[in-house]
Amino acid sequence: MSDAQTGEVDPKLLEMLVCPQTRGPLVYDREKGELVSKGARLAYPIRDGVPIMLPEEARPLADDELAKL
Repeated sequence: MSDAQTGEVDPKLLEMLVCPQTRGPLVYDREKGELVSKGARLAYPIRDGVPIMLPEEARPLADDELAKL
């Protein structure tokens, strides 16, 4: 089964991606299927293996969520 079918993101792509707001690094949360920007306090969704890097599509993170990363 391919990465796109399982919802996984290509690891090489993850290395290149940065937060569109802060230009900082992202943390891949495999369990939730999101890319997390600690600096922006946002979680960007991954849909069908494609990261959606639009701030308006991201969800804000609570303090307790950031502490777990």
